[in-house]
Amino acid sequence: QVQLVESGGGLVQAGGSLRLSCEASGRTSSRYAMGWFRQAPGKEREFVAAITWSGSTTSVADSVKGRFTISRVNAKNTVYLQMSSLKAEDTAVYYCAARRLATVAVTQSRYDYWGQGTQVTVSS
Repeated sequence: QVQLVESGGGLVQAGGSLRLSCEASGRTSSRYAMGWFRQAPGKEREFVAAITWSGSTTSVADSVKGRFTISRVNAKNTVYLQMSSLKAEDTAVYYCAARRLATVAVTQSRYDYWGQGTQVTVSS
């Protein structure tokens, strides 16, 4: 089992930046790929970004490409989502997820563990 805890969310003005963190605990010796998803009010949860266990390959949704960057530090069991040039439409609960394979995936069903989420609110 792997437990995931997100942090770093909050209220920010449009155009600002935030960095989300997701720390994993438990069975962290395995090689997990990690992902970030988000769910805005009244909408379905959607893919944001993912990264392989090695960090050599990432995938980013078109809606955030060029503004969001995913990275990880395996020695700290932590994955990050650096968000810049934030827009009101980025307002959502952001979830961290882990999958029991080293390769990236953009589909929610391919992830095995989920965090509780952290709220990001962008004011316009």
